[in-house]
Amino acid sequence: METILTFKDRKVVISPNHPFVIIGERINPTRRKKLAETMSQGDYSLAQEDARKQLEAGAQVLDVNAGIPGGDEPKLLSGAVEAVAAVSNAPLCIDTASPEALEAALAVYPGKALINSSTAEPRMMDRVFPLAKKYGAAVIGVLTDETGIPATPEARLETARRLINRAGDYGIPPEDILIDALALTVGADHRAGRITLDSLQLIQNELGVNLSLGASNVSFGLPDRKTINIAYLALGIARGLAAAITDPTVPEIRYTLQACDLLMGRDEYSMTWIRSFKKRPQPEAAKPA
Repeated sequence: METILTFKDRKVVISPNHPFVIIGERINPTRRKKLAETMSQGDYSLAQEDARKQLEAGAQVLDVNAGIPGGDEPKLLSGAVEAVAAVSNAPLCIDTASPEALEAALAVYPGKALINSSTAEPRMMDRVFPLAKKYGAAVIGVLTDETGIPATPEARLETARRLINRAGDYGIPPEDILIDALALTVGADHRAGRITLDSLQLIQNELGVNLSLGASNVSFGLPDRKTINIAYLALGIARGLAAAITDPTVPEIRYTLQACDLLMGRDEYSMTWIRSFKKRPQPEAAKPA
């Protein structure tokens, strides 16, 4: 099964049989004071710079969020989408909980976007899925509903099934739903990481849909989060994970994902790995004593 996103004439395929897709997370004003200040004034230059840096670092899709307290989100998000599209050739992931902002952004987007996201709550699905159908977008489906986050892999499978079936009621095919099985912090529950990994594998085996993850939540509240996040992405890929919202400008994340593609047989003749290695800063040769 392939989830296809487009931007003008560019296409990105999300599937376990294709190279892992990095959805760049940095165009998000949450906890980024300077970005929030400039975007709220209609200045998207920092967002555009973030777009350039993430694409240079290997992102294939860019997440765009304009959720600024007190801001006119429909205007800000549509403006951000247009500004990023002006300097990017990558599909966009439109990140908002506001249906009004979502429609404003989809209306100006030149291609097939990814919507981040819908939960399995009936009210949320009935707001997001009609817009996804109208504008031909794919959707990240997050496995939480009106009762909260399912506690077991089996319960998350059933939530995923219900979400996919409801999308089908609106004419959205399973290949246009990316399921996010929800990474929760192991700092609060040491079993949380394993439950999500088992959920990924079960959903992949039973439903065959593509899987994404906001992997960094798994390390919240712990020291050396980067190491945990990198290990978790690798474990997720072994369970069928095909995409993640993450920061490609962190070299260790980028190199680990490239190594996973190589070891999973998705890097023909190892050429991506070799080209990437040649571009990396090389340590200086040790000077003779």
